[in-house]
Amino acid sequence: MAEPLTLMAVHAHPDDECLSTGGVLARLAREGVRTVVVTATRGEEGEIVDPQLAPLRPRLGEVRVQELLCACKRLQVAALYLLGYRDSGMAGTPANAHPACLAQADLHEATGRLVRLIRAVRPHVLICYDEQGGYGHPDHVRVNRITVAAFHAAGDLHRFPEIGPAPWQPRKLYYTAAPRSRVLLRYRLLQAMGLPTPLERPDFDPTRVGTPDAQITTRVDIRPFLESKLAALRCHRSQIAPDYWFLRLPDEVRREHFGEECFVRVASHVPVAASEDDLFAGLR
Repeated sequence: MAEPLTLMAVHAHPDDECLSTGGVLARLAREGVRTVVVTATRGEEGEIVDPQLAPLRPRLGEVRVQELLCACKRLQVAALYLLGYRDSGMAGTPANAHPACLAQADLHEATGRLVRLIRAVRPHVLICYDEQGGYGHPDHVRVNRITVAAFHAAGDLHRFPEIGPAPWQPRKLYYTAAPRSRVLLRYRLLQAMGLPTPLERPDFDPTRVGTPDAQITTRVDIRPFLESKLAALRCHRSQIAPDYWFLRLPDEVRREHFGEECFVRVASHVPVAASEDDLFAGLR
C-alpha cells in the first residue's frame, strides 16, 4: 500500500504555523494530504498583546500550546508534535542562556528528536525556515539547522541507528519565504494605516528585506483558504491582537496581494520544474 502523501511543517513557536504556512496547511488538508506540524518550543518568552491574559504570564507556555491546538484544529492539521524545548527569546536576551532553551540544545540530540519523528510519520515534504530563520530569531535559526540535518539523516541507515523506526527519506525540502516585493508592499500598507515601519528609518535598505522574488520557486494559491488562516490566527489571542495588520486588511486587498504562500525549494529527490504551484509537484 502506498504511503499517504504527507507534509511536515517544522516551526519554532506557536503561531508560526499560521503566519507562513496556514493557508498551505488548510489547502492540503482539504486535498486529502496528511498534514503534520512540529513545534520546537512552547513560546514562553512571547509578548502578551491581550491585557486580559497578562495574569497568565507565569504559565504562558501552557496558554500558547492551547492556542496552538486551537489553530491546528482550524487548519485541519492531522497531527501536532512538540519537540519539548524552551523558548530562547529574542537574540541577545537573557533567555538565550536558559539551559533548557532551544538555542542551548545540543544540535545532534535535537536533530535526533526530529529524525525520530520523521521516521515515524514518514513525510514526503518537509518545510522549515531559511538559514537566517526568516528574521534572525535564535529559535528559527536553530529550527533551520535541525530540520536540514534531519532531512538528510532520516533516510540514512548509518545515521542515528539507535533511533527507530526504520529510515525514511523525505522527497522534498522547502524554506518558507516572504517575497521582497510583498514585504515592501506590506510596509506601504502599514504606513497607510498610520503604523510605524522600517521605511521611516534613514538606514533602511530595501534590498535586505525578504527573499528576492527571483529566488521563489513555489507559489501556492491559498485564496480559498484565507478564512481558515484568519480563524487560526485569531486562536493566538496572546500574540495576535484583534487589530493586527493582516486582520485589518480589506478582504479584496488580502486576496489580491496576500493570496499566495511562497517557498524556496532547497532539495528534491524527484524531477521538478523551475517553478511550481504545488509543494507535491512530482509526487502526486
